[in-house]
Amino acid sequence: MKLEQFLNLPIFVRRLLLIAGDTLAVLVAVWAAFAIRLGDWWPDMLQDMVWLFPLAVIIIIPTFAVTGLYRSILRYADESLLYTIVLGASAGILLMMAVWVFLREGLVPRSSWLICWLVLTALVGGGRLVLRRYLRRRFRLSAPRTPVIVYGAGEAGAQLANALRYSIEFEPVVFVDDNPRLWGSVVLGLKVRAPAKLPRLIARYKAGMILLALPSTSHRRRREILEALAGLPARVMALPTLAELTSGARRIDEFREIDVEDILGRDSVQPNETLLRARVTSRVVMVTGAGGSIGSELCRQILALRPSRLVLFERSEYALYSIEQELRTMLANMEQQHSDLAGPSPMAEERGIELIPLLGSVTDRQRLRVAMDRFQVQTVYHAAAYKHVPIVEHNPIEGVWNNVFGTLHAAAAAIATGVETFVLVSSDKAVRPTNVMGATKRLAELILQGLAGEGGNTRFCMVRFGNVLDSSGSVVPLFREQIRQGGPVTVTHPEVERYFMTIPEAAQLVIQASALAHGGDLFLLDMGESVRIFDLARRMVHLSGLIIRDDMHPDGDIEIQFTGLRSGEKLREELLIGADDLPTDHPMIRRACEGHPPWPVIRDCLTRLGVAARNFDYPTVRVILREAVAEYQPENGIEDWVWRAGPGETVSKD
Repeated sequence: MKLEQFLNLPIFVRRLLLIAGDTLAVLVAVWAAFAIRLGDWWPDMLQDMVWLFPLAVIIIIPTFAVTGLYRSILRYADESLLYTIVLGASAGILLMMAVWVFLREGLVPRSSWLICWLVLTALVGGGRLVLRRYLRRRFRLSAPRTPVIVYGAGEAGAQLANALRYSIEFEPVVFVDDNPRLWGSVVLGLKVRAPAKLPRLIARYKAGMILLALPSTSHRRRREILEALAGLPARVMALPTLAELTSGARRIDEFREIDVEDILGRDSVQPNETLLRARVTSRVVMVTGAGGSIGSELCRQILALRPSRLVLFERSEYALYSIEQELRTMLANMEQQHSDLAGPSPMAEERGIELIPLLGSVTDRQRLRVAMDRFQVQTVYHAAAYKHVPIVEHNPIEGVWNNVFGTLHAAAAAIATGVETFVLVSSDKAVRPTNVMGATKRLAELILQGLAGEGGNTRFCMVRFGNVLDSSGSVVPLFREQIRQGGPVTVTHPEVERYFMTIPEAAQLVIQASALAHGGDLFLLDMGESVRIFDLARRMVHLSGLIIRDDMHPDGDIEIQFTGLRSGEKLREELLIGADDLPTDHPMIRRACEGHPPWPVIRDCLTRLGVAARNFDYPTVRVILREAVAEYQPENGIEDWVWRAGPGETVSKD
């Protein structure tokens, strides 16, 4: 019978075939027990007890069935199969001995029972091991599989290799581990080698992939390993993180592409639970720009901290719908978990979190004021902004309305409705800006600093940080897509550098910073070391198992092209205008010491800026921005598409 024919048989037929084989093994074991003990092929004692053969079958086969031997799928069976066989054989022999004593049919050499057990275990167990090996071998040969090297011979690596044995796509061929004590040892039949031998191992096994089985390794160590793997002719993939595995979000064999945070990541600092909950838990919280990259992550983390009410304020209908659906699913899961732990309660409805999705623009001050008033908002995280530098550079008036006056309207509404804490999500591009986006974000900071200086009950603060990984407009998803399409990968300038942070980490630190505010505070998040974008692109290409096409490698896979800096872009970003900053109660949050004009001066600039923006007076808008933001030094002329299209009728925005 061919393999395919056997595997296609009904499961009960396959079980009957196994039972038939085990029946034969029982008969052979009974015969061998006497033949070996008495030294005769057919001893006289056995001839007088032929009835022992059917008795053994009647007792042992049902015992095997009770122990679960016939429930396992042989091809996927693990070491527990041997345990089941030993248990079944032992129980069966003991039952036979008990029946024999009960029947009092004479004496049987005690060693015969032991021999019977040994032969039965060997035949049933050995037969299954041989059959399992054959099935696995035929299964592997039935479809070509990609040889993979598993980096990490610990528990996670062993689990991964064991899972991949049943994969139709990948075949583990060897382990690699940093621990010298493991070199030369064998894990699950695979040798463990030193990382230095990876080039030879890839060539020997024709391995097309390296799987990182290091879920609990620190970010720093992971980055070192990835740097060492860069340039090898094999694609690098990773196991899910320890958090993903423990939460059940991913299985051990659901490996993923290397995230840029694996390349650039730092060891995370455990959040301060007191700071996290101070402005959120059991409070009414509003997030403006709730559907954006930062805004949506703020909403996820805020919801997990259980506010009494979460107000989502978003101008994009689709973005609002998406985040609302995600949060409602998250909320349902949270309530289910709470119910499972605490049991049903008549107060469940009162304990629930109210989710309020609101369509609206931060440029509509009346909409903001009414929303904050009706829902009695206590904490506002203002994440609504236009942040794409070239787009804002080409649409400066809209950037001014959204980033500057949107912040002004939101802050004024907060004051009017008695909001306790107002947090602005700012940007490192606000530091000595060369573009309109950065200038508008700096002016937004000055607005809050000026309002804070006027007193009042609303506590204003700003949180300034650099690029967030995988946010909208980030280079990371762009590079990933360009690599997927075969290139070229486009970099603006070989020396351009940026700070990076993951979206969850940034949102978490923003929430904690809000608890540190006294009024008018400007917080800086520790972004670590800046990263050269060219190095980032190169690493992403290498870790995809590809070779960069350049003068040294004219036959490489992907070319990196330099396109030149875009309008308003700088080679390097900064976080501080001055040189002074102070520590806070959180090791990754600093408090900047930067001066600012008094509120009357800022208010006068805003009045004139509003008039110029309503009249689409681009030159005057630029002049006022430079007046309000002393550090603003535009490197280009007016880039607005409408302005560059030529003169026309002046239209008021009123």
